[in-house]
Amino acid sequence: MFSLLLIVIYLSFISLGLPDSLLGAAWPSMQPILGVPLSSAGWISMIISCGTVVSSLLADRLLRRFGTGIVVSCSVLLTAIALFGYSVSGSFWTLCVFAIPYGLGAGAVDAALNHYVALHYAARHMSWLHCFWGVGCALSPYIMSFYLHRGNDWQGGYRSISLLQIILTVTLFCSLPLWKKSNAAESEDNRKPVSMRELLRERRVIKALVIFFSYCALESTAGLWASSFLVQERGVDPQTAARFASLFYIGITLGRLLSGFVTDRFGDHRMTRFGLCGILGGLVLLFLPLKNVFALAGLVLIGFGCAPIYPCQIHATPTLFGTECAQAMIGMQMACAYVGTTLMPPLFGLIADRAGLRMFPLFLTFFLVLMALLTERARGGVHTETYPDQRR
Repeated sequence: MFSLLLIVIYLSFISLGLPDSLLGAAWPSMQPILGVPLSSAGWISMIISCGTVVSSLLADRLLRRFGTGIVVSCSVLLTAIALFGYSVSGSFWTLCVFAIPYGLGAGAVDAALNHYVALHYAARHMSWLHCFWGVGCALSPYIMSFYLHRGNDWQGGYRSISLLQIILTVTLFCSLPLWKKSNAAESEDNRKPVSMRELLRERRVIKALVIFFSYCALESTAGLWASSFLVQERGVDPQTAARFASLFYIGITLGRLLSGFVTDRFGDHRMTRFGLCGILGGLVLLFLPLKNVFALAGLVLIGFGCAPIYPCQIHATPTLFGTECAQAMIGMQMACAYVGTTLMPPLFGLIADRAGLRMFPLFLTFFLVLMALLTERARGGVHTETYPDQRR
């Protein structure tokens, strides 16, 4: 039963990833039809991210009252409704309206499942959980490119993803009995919560929070603007660019799949270093104004480099800050990650409107350097005590 529940959890994270790469893949085709500036995609992304921030902050209350199964099932249903709204929208403002329920649903799923897996499963499952998010992100641009090739039908692409979300919602509601056996475990921890003010007194906490902000700024900006960069700066047609952009998420997916097998051997910090080096190599290829194959390889390598950073940083939190602070710290890290996702893609959109999309690799490089510097400094005074992991 527990293994079957794990499969359901993985499917839920696929549903979380499916819509995340749709806007970036479809935007080069949507923008002329909607008649809005290039940077407008950033505002839609920002509304979605604001919704995730709100719902993640409310997740603790919702989980205590309704349980993980109900919260996740209803949240996926909310995203399905929002995506169907996208499929019937014909204006920029209606897209903004439906971005609100999508963000609320996505944030609740993310917060609930990350907390549940951290509580009940071993570290390798955290990497594989985020791997399945990448599966969803990698699949949806291919689906969108199919509909774009048929006649620029971006609404059909959203409609098909909405149908997949509805199927997953039905699966989740059918799985509710599987969650009931573990609902009691969610309230077993009776330790006094650590306040945000107490945590922020330590400088390493600020550095760790900026790492999460920088990582999600890099990942979300790359995911949203990769297609537009390929179209305008590398001369790729929109249909091909949509497929190319999915390779960024394929790199993340494959990287997290492999990380689940080797993280225990190399450790969280070393895996993070490997990831940063991979992003650097990909950015070097993006800077080269040569054939499309270099941009293609660069996007894959950036995605592959991104793969271990987020799950490894979450898993390292008890070691870096102590188990008594881990839950509060993880919540703050996710909040900062959402802020990076919210603010940085629209900021780059404004930069691109004025300076051009050629700034895309340079913008990503800034956050890479920031992560590299702070990752080393945030380890000062690391707790040396080891904590045996008895989760499955």
